[in-house]
Amino acid sequence: MTEPAATPPPGCPAHAGATPLYGPRFQTDPAQLYRELRAAHGPVAPVELAGGVPAWLVIGYRELQLVTGQPQLFGRDSTRWNAWESIPEDWPLRPMMTPVPSILYAEGEEHVRRSRAVTDALSDIDPYELRKHAEEIADRLIDGFAGRGEADLVAEYAHRMPLLVLCRLLGPSEEQAPVLIDGLLAMLDGGPDAPAGAQRLLGVMLDVVREKAEHPTEDIASRMLAHPAGLDHDEVMRDLRVLLIAGHQPTSYWISNAMRLMLTDERFAASLSGGRRSISQALNEALWEDTPTQIFAGRWATRDTQLAGQRIAAGDMVLLGFAGANADPSVRQPDGRPAEGNRAHMSYSYGEHGCPFPAQEAAEVIATTAIEVLLDRLPDLRLAVAEHALVWRPSAWVRGLVALPVSFTPGYQG
Repeated sequence: MTEPAATPPPGCPAHAGATPLYGPRFQTDPAQLYRELRAAHGPVAPVELAGGVPAWLVIGYRELQLVTGQPQLFGRDSTRWNAWESIPEDWPLRPMMTPVPSILYAEGEEHVRRSRAVTDALSDIDPYELRKHAEEIADRLIDGFAGRGEADLVAEYAHRMPLLVLCRLLGPSEEQAPVLIDGLLAMLDGGPDAPAGAQRLLGVMLDVVREKAEHPTEDIASRMLAHPAGLDHDEVMRDLRVLLIAGHQPTSYWISNAMRLMLTDERFAASLSGGRRSISQALNEALWEDTPTQIFAGRWATRDTQLAGQRIAAGDMVLLGFAGANADPSVRQPDGRPAEGNRAHMSYSYGEHGCPFPAQEAAEVIATTAIEVLLDRLPDLRLAVAEHALVWRPSAWVRGLVALPVSFTPGYQG
């Protein structure tokens, strides 16, 4: 990531006492940063993105529900951002904010129309077929490294497995997967290659839509093109891109974050060899403690308002702090942990722009299958480096490891 400027761009209004959401400290221990923000500012804190760009970060559980549940006050359309004129064209995070005509930024009836097409297409996913595809892909990927006795579970497994499953669901071919992975990572890391990564994703989706318009099959792209909502090719292309990003990145890091927990937390030590805390418990805890999408950009105030004592001006950017809200003491037990079995985390967001339930179900099938097959095939899996040597991605948005090196007894290689 490029070094943030010492001062905001000309004309960009700075917050007094804003905390930067970048740098080694945020990257290595965001949980401590959220605790300090809560102590200093309460549930809504003034923050600064790379380049000195100001925003409000919502880390209160109740306040996050209020923001995501009131679209008339905190809208999704980023054209109302009051800082656009001062944002440089080459700002690395610009692709995450730039308004495009997609379901991601749509509001009102337009969002209802596009959401109906997406949700209906997702609802037709057969969970049994999905699990079968997921098992086949997981086995194939594990075959590629099982004979070596070592692997990087991020690059060789967690990044690739959900994406290959999503390719079968959405419509892209497996041959397009490497381009999709490169584009996604470049965009989410917010580095100099972020704009080009965003364009690579759109290029692949355009090819998919053109192919499915001529030769429809049993996939989400084909179902969206045929839906009564009447989405045109450009609309389907852009909404497929949203589905790919929203489906791949959280599921990929959900798998690797849960595996890190199981490999490093003594409470899960027995889980790699049989009678154990269930995989579902590890997956649920990973969403509470290291949710893959830790911050989402975001919402923009439609008028001057107040939130938790902070004065929010019309057009201010409001970031959704999912990780901070999940850590809110008001939804934790006295010992600081979430209650066992509690799934009321904010990791799927909330309100009309929250993750559709069929998508949540599909993500859970993919993540659960990925870990079950991995532990079945490599039962003596162990971390190959010290826990403190693990490196987190330098991103304000995602909470995910750069690599997860493991070792194991070499097994069957297909």
